[in-house]
Amino acid sequence: MTGTLAAVGAGLAVIGAGIGIGQIGGKAMEGIARQPEASGEIRTAMIIAAALVEGAALFAIVVALLGNG
Repeated sequence: MTGTLAAVGAGLAVIGAGIGIGQIGGKAMEGIARQPEASGEIRTAMIIAAALVEGAALFAIVVALLGNG
């Protein structure tokens, strides 16, 4: 039973990260469309934000898988 709960927790973390990174990418594209001259700065900020979201999701997956010991 605990393995199933860990899998559900890991799945929720991945879904949350996917939604978050999708939002980051979408808003970055809107920003680039509005201000094309700032595309380099927007792209850099987008990559950093996506990496932070991915790191938090990885941490959540590890906690979900190790938390049922």
